[in-house]
Amino acid sequence: MPLVTRAMLKHVFLVPDGMADEPLDELGGRTPLEAAVTPGMDALATTGTMGLVQTVPAGMAPGSDVANLAVLGYDPAAVYTGRAPLEAANIGVDLGSDDAAWRCNLVAIDDGVMRDFTAGHIAPDDARRVVARLQERLGSAELEFHAGVSYRNLMVWRGGGGGAARRPPPPGGGGGGGAGGPPPPPPPPPHDILDRPVAEYLPQGAGGATLRRLMARAHDEIAGLSAATDIWLWGQGRAPRLPAFRDLRGVSGAVVGAVDLVKGIGRLAGMEVVDVPGATGDLDTDYGAKARAALDCLGRHDVVFVHVEAPDEAGHMGDVGKKVRAIERVDAEVLGPLLDDRRRPAVLVLPDHPTPIRLRTHVGWPVPFVYRGGGGGAAGGRPPPPLTPRAPAPPGRVGPHRPGPRRRLLRARRGRDRADRARRAGPGRALPGGGRMSARQERRRGRGT
Repeated sequence: MPLVTRAMLKHVFLVPDGMADEPLDELGGRTPLEAAVTPGMDALATTGTMGLVQTVPAGMAPGSDVANLAVLGYDPAAVYTGRAPLEAANIGVDLGSDDAAWRCNLVAIDDGVMRDFTAGHIAPDDARRVVARLQERLGSAELEFHAGVSYRNLMVWRGGGGGAARRPPPPGGGGGGGAGGPPPPPPPPPHDILDRPVAEYLPQGAGGATLRRLMARAHDEIAGLSAATDIWLWGQGRAPRLPAFRDLRGVSGAVVGAVDLVKGIGRLAGMEVVDVPGATGDLDTDYGAKARAALDCLGRHDVVFVHVEAPDEAGHMGDVGKKVRAIERVDAEVLGPLLDDRRRPAVLVLPDHPTPIRLRTHVGWPVPFVYRGGGGGAAGGRPPPPLTPRAPAPPGRVGPHRPGPRRRLLRARRGRDRADRARRAGPGRALPGGGRMSARQERRRGRGT
């Protein structure tokens, strides 16, 4: 079944990575999304369709790799082989059938404890210098280091695709990969082990000794070059095979983003992938440039997938103020121009997964979405499959909306912020995105009812 039809014309999928969260005491019991001033999303919520969608299949890690595949309509359980191979596709690294790609984070480890999984959000030029040193000193016919974006880089082990290289189970968990026991789990993402000793999470299993020696040598080689003290290898896998997006859904598509992961998915899916000047994959990204690139792509494609990493970065930092600000900038500088475009594309806004401030890592909770059909008509029509409501909700499909403590993430905002915006708009005045507020609505909003 096509994701969209020609009758639906143009669609924009806007994915503020990790935007979903939970109510926080420091925000008066509101989520960052509720606390943020978001007139564009508010207008969509007034005229469109809202719900919750499960983007991460049961039993799979709640990462942006798995979740963004699901948002695009792929079955992660069928096509996912690991995070790093997706990134390799964008960097331009070809993987043979026996090769393994590993995400190579530049990190800061102090006294054996993971202190910073970004090495202080290392500047791209500094990161490239570090990766160049790694390739010069440690690279070989078997091992290659490739620069990515900031702290997110790549290591390729030619012929190493058979090595599991996994970490041991938690104490008392049983099974260490020995005879009769299950293989130990893979090394975790470094953002999952912040402020923890790293020794128990180092690669184990087949190939683990080689990788541990490599990581120890890297520590010595990059000392003093930057804030990065070490490398962390994780997210390994072999080359995946993805059906072309056009073959899968019957429409053409483009990807606008900064990080290699999302752009790699786009390349493997045969979509146009746009390199956006000023897009950093961090809080300082050029939000407006992404909006302009998306609008340009609308002239050539049916579906434009726009990914913004900033809210996720703030979530990993545990910085609620920066997360609220990132959401506001997504709304004003990315969503605003999309809603103002004269072509009136259909717009779907949803995070790929939550990155709660409290936990500073990804979780697999359902995420909120809001959808407005093309032309901006009332109710906005039904969301495109795979967001057609069904129950129970498999990955990529909407389940029943039953608000609870962790699901009140996109409810209509009431109280001071909404009342202030209503008063500024005036009775019957147009709101961003095509909604209108009547005098009666204004009085109700002003009372916070």
